[in-house]
Amino acid sequence: MQAYRLTGWQQPPELQEVPVPDPGPGEVLVRVGGAGLCHSDLHVMDWPAGTLPYDLPFTLGHEVAGWVEAVGAGVPTEAPGALEVGQPVAVYGPWGCGRCHRCRQGVENLCENAGQLRAAGGGLGRDGGLAPYMLVPSARFLVPLGDLDPVEAAPLTDAGLTSYHAIKRSLSLLLPGSTAVVIGVGGLGHMAVQLLKALSPAQVVAVDVSQEKLALAREVGADAAVPAGEEAAGSVLEVSGRRGAELVLDMVGSDQTLALAAQVVRPAGHLTLVGLAGGSLPFGFFRVPLEASLAAPYWGTVTELMEVLELARAGRIRAHVERFRLVEVEEAYRRLRSGAVRGRAVVVP
Repeated sequence: MQAYRLTGWQQPPELQEVPVPDPGPGEVLVRVGGAGLCHSDLHVMDWPAGTLPYDLPFTLGHEVAGWVEAVGAGVPTEAPGALEVGQPVAVYGPWGCGRCHRCRQGVENLCENAGQLRAAGGGLGRDGGLAPYMLVPSARFLVPLGDLDPVEAAPLTDAGLTSYHAIKRSLSLLLPGSTAVVIGVGGLGHMAVQLLKALSPAQVVAVDVSQEKLALAREVGADAAVPAGEEAAGSVLEVSGRRGAELVLDMVGSDQTLALAAQVVRPAGHLTLVGLAGGSLPFGFFRVPLEASLAAPYWGTVTELMEVLELARAGRIRAHVERFRLVEVEEAYRRLRSGAVRGRAVVVP
C-alpha cells in the first residue's frame, strides 16, 4: 500500500510503498476512511532534528476514523461492547503508556511517561492514517462511531476534541451575557465556534485574516466576525460592551494573536492558547488583566472524545471538510499551509 511518510527532518514527506500491517497480540488493524490534515503536521515537517523525540520514518496522519479490518490475538470480539470486524470507529489520538495514574483515568493526553515513549501517537512518531490501513496498538484507543460518516468524523478526533477540551475547562465563566472569542477560524476554530454555541449561552466573536473564514464562522454560528488587524481589539471590545471576553481561544498562537488575546480578555477571564505558531506573551502585573488565567491545554481525554461524538450524532456540531485523495495529499498540505482550506482537509485513502 502507499503511505505518506516523513523520512527526514525539514524534508518534504514522501508517498512510499509499504506492506499492509499484520496486527499482533492486542493490536487492531483499521481500514482508514478519512485522515484529517492538521497545522501541527506542518510544524512536525518544519521543526529541526532534535525538536521532537520521534524516530523516523513514520506515516503522518493523527486525525483518523475508519473501520475495524482485523484484530490480533487477545482482542475481545464477543464480549458485550467488544469490537467487531467492519465496525466504524474513531481513533483516539494521544497514545499514552496505559499504566500510569493519568492513563488509568483515561487522560492519556497527559501521560506521566510521555517523555519516555518517543511518540505521541499514530502520525506523531508512530505510523498514522495517511495510508489505506493503520495499525492501532490497543483497542482502548478506538471509540465506536455509530452512524457517523468516518470521513466527516475524522476531524472530530483532534479539531473537535482539542477545541472541546479547551472550552470545557472554562464553561463556568460562560454565563448569559458573557463573551467568548475565537482567534483563527481554521480546522479547530470552526469547530470551537460550534462547540461554544452548543455548550454555552455566550455570544461568540470570531477573528481571522480571511474574509472567507469569517464567512464560515458566521455560517456555523458566530454572533460577530471581526477582521484581524489594528482595529480588531477595539472591535471585539465593542461587541463585548467594553467589558472584554470571559474566554479567548487563540487557535493560532503567534506573537500577534497572543497580544490581541491579552488586549481583549477581561479581568479574571481565561486566555487559552491552542495554536502552535511559536509565539509568546510577557506575563506579569499589568501585562495581562488582573486575575486573568493563562493555559495551554493539550488534545483531550478519551471520554471527552465520546462526548464530542455524541454532540455530532445529535447534530449539534459538524466538521466542514474538503476531501482529497491520497495522491493529492501534497496539494492538500500546500493549500493548508497557504490558508486556503475551508474547514478541514480530509484525505480519503
